[in-house]
Amino acid sequence: MASSLSFLSTALIVIVAMNCSAGSATEFRVGDSEGWRKPGLNETNMYELWAERNRFRVGDSLSFEYKNDSVVEVDKWDFYHCNSSSAPISSFKNGKTVVKLEKPGSFYFISGHSEHCKTGQRLVVGVMSPHPISYSPPTIALPPGPHFPISPSPSPTSNSGVLVSATLLPLLMPFIATLVGLV
Repeated sequence: MASSLSFLSTALIVIVAMNCSAGSATEFRVGDSEGWRKPGLNETNMYELWAERNRFRVGDSLSFEYKNDSVVEVDKWDFYHCNSSSAPISSFKNGKTVVKLEKPGSFYFISGHSEHCKTGQRLVVGVMSPHPISYSPPTIALPPGPHFPISPSPSPTSNSGVLVSATLLPLLMPFIATLVGLV
């Protein structure tokens, strides 16, 4: 009995640990090893493809690494018109910029050099809500069991604890099987 209890405790700890790590934030390096740069002639959609390969959640961040360039966060209209001068949301020129994605929705980034933007140095990312941290166990259908008609409770005897344990065992088996399956 003690080993079963320790097994169940260990299984519960593993489940909680898995849920905690699922909620951790990720820092994405924009463009991977290429970084934030002006695309070549055959690379005009490189940042679009990069964004499609990744999934962004609230709490993640984007790391832009660049030389002799800039990163400008803009609205949708300025993104499609490569306009960095009207009213940027934010602008960076320091060579290494990290932008935290703090809410769900679309975020638009362009190069501050309009010619770079027109050749494809622009990025739109869709940010999803964070993973829920709470854990709800899967719904388990109980196996059909014997139907006990309602009757007066039996008088307590020295065997009543065994009767209760034997009655609850079929109800606990699916739960234990699920925990064993998760480990």
